[in-house]
Amino acid sequence: MNQDNNNNQNQVQGQVENSLPQTQDSPSVVNPLNNINEPLASAGVGGEAASLYASSPQPNSVAPPQNLESQGQPVANPFVVSIPGNSAGQNEAPNISEMKPESQPSSAQSNPVVPPKPAKKFPLRLILILLLVVAVVVGLIFAAGKFLGKKTVETKTITWWNLWEDDSIIKPLIQEYEAKNPNVKINYVKQSPQDYRERLASALAKGDGPDIFAFHNTWVPLLARDLDSVPPQVMSSADMAQNYYYVVSADLTSQGRILGIPLGYDALTLFINEDLFKEAGLNPPTTWVELRDDAKLLTKVVDGKIVQSGVALGRTENVDHWQEILALMMIQNGINFTNPDPTLVENSLLFYTIFSKSDKVWDETLPSSTEAFAAGKLAMYFGPSWRAFNIKEINPNLNFRTVPLPQIPKENSDEPDISYATYWSQGVWIKSKNKDLAWDFLKFISSRDSLEKMFKQASLVRGFGEVYPRSDMANLLLDHPILGSVVKLAPDAKSWYLASRTFDGPTGINSQLSKYFEDAINALNDNQDSKHASETLIQGIKQVLTQYGLAK
Repeated sequence: MNQDNNNNQNQVQGQVENSLPQTQDSPSVVNPLNNINEPLASAGVGGEAASLYASSPQPNSVAPPQNLESQGQPVANPFVVSIPGNSAGQNEAPNISEMKPESQPSSAQSNPVVPPKPAKKFPLRLILILLLVVAVVVGLIFAAGKFLGKKTVETKTITWWNLWEDDSIIKPLIQEYEAKNPNVKINYVKQSPQDYRERLASALAKGDGPDIFAFHNTWVPLLARDLDSVPPQVMSSADMAQNYYYVVSADLTSQGRILGIPLGYDALTLFINEDLFKEAGLNPPTTWVELRDDAKLLTKVVDGKIVQSGVALGRTENVDHWQEILALMMIQNGINFTNPDPTLVENSLLFYTIFSKSDKVWDETLPSSTEAFAAGKLAMYFGPSWRAFNIKEINPNLNFRTVPLPQIPKENSDEPDISYATYWSQGVWIKSKNKDLAWDFLKFISSRDSLEKMFKQASLVRGFGEVYPRSDMANLLLDHPILGSVVKLAPDAKSWYLASRTFDGPTGINSQLSKYFEDAINALNDNQDSKHASETLIQGIKQVLTQYGLAK
């Protein structure tokens, strides 16, 4: 009997212990940043605090059975054990509280069943801290997902090789463009003019050339294979013809392709010393005949030496820009360089050299024409408008201005006045990996608004900017004391490959042609036969043009 009671008691005690709430270990905290694939609900995020309590130990304070019953709560009585496998109401275990004392074994009296110690309550402050941590972690996951979900935009760099313009003039426009296009960076590199064309050609040949580069208006035959065509959305042929001077459109178009967009324009013009003209009571010449007469009147010779020259013409060694001057004379004289007329060529050479050979208004003993004019010792000087900066730098107090170029006498007053253009353009390398962006930038910086801003910025730095290359902006500079004469003659300007200071190297088209023309002028100054000199020059012209595919 005692054995049965002991067995029953042990069974009851075991089942009671199994039915008691067990203290659970707190679940390990899972770092959601390291397990971003786990459902958020597993971290207690679903919105309800009950989920936190469900994963946390519950208070297990066990009151006497009568107190639980008095509360009417469905709390399991730890002293009521259900036999596993039996349905409710069947084979219930005996209620220990109803057992008679005499039926209880002595061991049960000496070792009463002790209720488990109540579990510690979860502090409210800790719960709030956990909720805050979970909220922060979720926020970080959301922010990280949003950041990682964004597509990273690669910054692309456009390298631009240019000449002449300082960074301070170009930088404001570059900054404006970059602000509108934050994924684009313009790397502006001001190149030295020395050997520029050769260095450019070498870089292009090696495959590491700049995206955008400056080139002279006479270099199209040299660079046609390296220059990308201007896209129609940037500028069409109709836009070029309508908004730019004719000479620009002609120079930069090759086989129907527009190969560049200029940011400025320049041409040969005539500088005059206003004080010397006023002193002599003369007006600026409008024809070559008037210029020759004025030059004689304005020249002063003391002891067989020229102390004041009327005009710098006739030589090559000390007449700056003699190439443009001679080309202007020949074009005005009707010479077609593709098939030159020997007589017209000879007459042009004779007229150029007459100022030194016969009129004696200039000779080889004088300083360069730019220096002589800046010193106030030269009344008339030919050069592009940018030479004004050199003159002002040498002599800030010199009183001078420019006037339109002299013309040959015309039989018809409707005949155009011809000038000679020499300027630089911007092009895009055909192998650039960022051609579309390069053209987009050139479209921006060549717009009317950008050109006006650039001119204004240049004026702050050096007095004035470049002539606008756009014919629809001509009226803005017509009255300028230096640029006005260039603008006035720009509509009928011409150009050719005879040009100075392009730094195209000994193999360049400018340098090769200059050598042939120089030899012809020197031959006449050395009293050699002018006809023979002219014929030799024509042969040289054909040879160079054939080399570049410009003549048959």
